[in-house]
Amino acid sequence: MTKKAISRKKAGAQGGSGHKHETGRCLHILQRLSAYIDDELASNVCEEIRRHLGACPNCEVFVESLRHTVALCRHRPTPALSPTDRQALRENILRAARAQAR
Repeated sequence: MTKKAISRKKAGAQGGSGHKHETGRCLHILQRLSAYIDDELASNVCEEIRRHLGACPNCEVFVESLRHTVALCRHRPTPALSPTDRQALRENILRAARAQAR
């Protein structure tokens, strides 16, 4: 966590940020964080998320934690799947894709 995020978190905890934590708004932002971190969103959406993160210490701390987690996962080897696990995973993915197509 960055020093900036820690100081904002402290300010938010003390009521100094002026941000009213709007659960629905924060959930909307949180749903897009993975795509945001992977740089897969349009620039206007990224700007909207950056504005929110600047005003919401809770979300800012969460995104820093998510970035750290992603970085750790990228440095770990991919675990090998058994043929049985691989088949089960494939079936689950296909089932989910079919359900979304309906």
